Parts: sequence; structure tokens; C-alpha cells
Amino acid sequence: MNISVIGTGYVGLVSGACLADMGNHVFCLDMDAAKIASLNAGRIPIYEPGLESVVRRNREAGRLRFSTEVSASVAHGVLQLIAVGTPPGEDGSADLQYVLQAAREIGRRMEDYRVIVNKSTVPVGTADKVRAAVQSELAARGKTVPFGVVSNPEFLKEGAAVEDFKRPDRIIIASDDERATALLHELYAPFQRNHERMMVMGVRSAELVKYAANAMLATRISFMNELANLAEALGADIEEVRKGIGSDPRIGTHFLYPGAGFGGSCFPKDVRALQRTAEDAGWPLRVVAAAADANEVQKHVLGAKIRARFGEDLRGRTFALWGLAFKPPTDDMREAPRLTLIADLQAAGAKVRAYDPVAKPTVEGVTLAASAQEALQGCDALAIVTEWAEFRSPDFAAVKRALTTAAVFDGRNLYDPAMMRGLGFEYFPIGRKP
Repeated sequence: MNISVIGTGYVGLVSGACLADMGNHVFCLDMDAAKIASLNAGRIPIYEPGLESVVRRNREAGRLRFSTEVSASVAHGVLQLIAVGTPPGEDGSADLQYVLQAAREIGRRMEDYRVIVNKSTVPVGTADKVRAAVQSELAARGKTVPFGVVSNPEFLKEGAAVEDFKRPDRIIIASDDERATALLHELYAPFQRNHERMMVMGVRSAELVKYAANAMLATRISFMNELANLAEALGADIEEVRKGIGSDPRIGTHFLYPGAGFGGSCFPKDVRALQRTAEDAGWPLRVVAAAADANEVQKHVLGAKIRARFGEDLRGRTFALWGLAFKPPTDDMREAPRLTLIADLQAAGAKVRAYDPVAKPTVEGVTLAASAQEALQGCDALAIVTEWAEFRSPDFAAVKRALTTAAVFDGRNLYDPAMMRGLGFEYFPIGRKP
């Protein structure tokens, strides 16, 4: 099947590469000429396990192309997958300018039947706007060309996106066009050979599903963070509490790990967009609002622990930071809680030395180290904010020797408190007895 993917960001690049891996001929369009040149040179702009080999294999096989040519993209695929960004506006709403621009470009150029597939995370009602944008461009041309609009939200986890796309737990399709629905069934057939994963539903329901899923997960994280703070205040251990409530099958064990707050490209943005949608509809989501507020507070918890131990004035002190990405295995730092921690430490006068195995950003005032051990040299204490595997079992004796004060502030609860005490560390986890 010939497929055009508009946007080579996280969703577009993963989707295009994985669809090409199933034998489809995929044309990936992006107006960023530098990005297209980089992709055509074999350089992947994001870190995602397994993606580079999939892209390389399909480029070499001639099934995956990258271009800035809009007309060629519209002419190539019966399926036109829109996977552009929907950044938050000042009021928290999703900015649809890139989605609607993509729709208009299709309308300006299409000559035969096309199916416009919304894969971008968009608010309820976007499919109607996309349809109107395409129809308006066709009317301006004096053309009558049939087309369908489908909502097909993505559910890719950063760090496991290739696996998620190839082995989806659900494929949601929303369409009132039988021909379009049949084409989507054909497209996704290779990904559901052992059992049917496709759910066909109303367009507005499909548009709400993605926001609802992310808001539910974000709320669960914030609840556990709040509970961890309470457990700490009461002298309880959140790890014991987690096991106790997670054993209830109605609750389960997923997303019950407290930490320094959630971040990334999806949860914060989608929570705000859902809140805005709810407010516009006259039904504000008070639970979701509370989860967002709790998350902002949680981002400051680790910094508060450090100041409680070393004092409010941290001038002359340097702290090691293990982890910069919002989670492993990704290099994504968007809205990562560690950015808040860095700002809190710098506001108190401290310096920061940081190490991350993958994320190598330029952060003002932060010295980047080449290894976890190097980051510790001459530092007053260590703060852990991303649970990379290499941080789980370090050389504790070497860690202790490198630090001026043998103090570890663990925003991911990687270690056993009793073990850390036995090794001579001051240990400050989240919601556990230190």
C-alpha cells in the first residue's frame, strides 16, 4: 500500500518506519529541510530503541522516503497520515494550526480519493475541522473529489515505541466512511494476526480516548506521589503500601511507583488540553486539575529535601545529578522534573554536575559529565531523578569516596533504605523510611 505520513517527529517517524517494515511504500513529508536532509543522510533526530535499524533497513529497500515535496506526498498515498505537533497554547489548549495546514495542503492538491488520518493527539471536534478545511480547499478549486477523514490516535510509549507500534494492545479507528475503514483494516492487518485488536468507534469518542488515557495515568502517578508524601509524614513506607494496594486486582501494580513528578511530551500537554476542553464544554475535570497541581508541587519535593539537609543557602555547594531525560530509555527532556530540581538548586546558589547515558542537552549553568562516577567528583551529595539501569547497582564504595557528604537523594526509590544506612549513607527516598 502507498502511504504518506505528514510530519517526521516522534509519532510520524516511528509510524512511517514501522509501516514500511510491513512492506508498505511510505513517503514521509516534513517542511523542515534540515531534518529531511539529516534523515536522508541516515541520522535519526530522536533516540528510540530499535528505530534506527528499522529506518535504515527500509530506506535501503526503497520502501521509506523522506522529502519536503508536498505535491509528491499528496500524490503518493491514498492514506494521508497527519502526525504533526499540537503544541499547547497559552491557555493550555492544543494548537491545531499544523494539523489544519496539513489538511488544507491535501485539499489544494488531491485529484483522487484520499483518506486523511488524524494520528496527532487532538481535541474532540478536530475531525470536523479537518473535513471542513479539506472541503473548503476543494470548493475554492471548483473540484468535487471524494475523501474520508479518520481518527486513529497513537498509543506509543517513549522508549518502547517500535515495540508498541508492532505489537499494539489496541488499534482505535473512527470513521463514517466504509471505504476508509476497510483501508485501515488492511493497513493494520499485519499487526493483529493472532487476535483482533481493532476497535471501531465514533469519531468524538476516539478523539477523547487518548486524552482520557493519559489523564488517567497522570492522575494515578500524582495519587501515588501524594500518598508517598503522606506515608513519609506518618512514618509509613510507601513501598509496603504500594504492594498492599497493588495486590488488589481492581487496582493492579502498574503506575504505582512514586517519584519526583511526571514529565515528557505527552502527559503534561495532554492533561492541560483535556482540562481546557472540559472547561470549554462546561464540565471542568476537578480530579484532573488536582492531579496537575499535585504534580507541580511534587517536582519541588527533592529540592526541598536537599535544602532541609544542607540549608536554604546552597552557595558554595555542588550537587551531582544522575539522569536528565524524563524517563529511560529516551533522550526526551521536555517538561522533565529534573529541570525543576536544577532551577531550585540554582536559585539557592548551588552548582550542578549532571550525567545522563543518552540525553546530552545544553542546560545553562549545568556541567555535563561523561560518566556517572565523573559527575560525583567534588560534589556535596547525589540526586537521582531518572531510573536508568546503570544507576541501579553502582559501586557504592566509589560513590561514597567521591562525595563530600555521603548523602543520596533518591527521586526514584532505587535502593533499599536499610542497605544504604548499612553502607554509611544518609539516604533520602520518596515516601520511605530513610
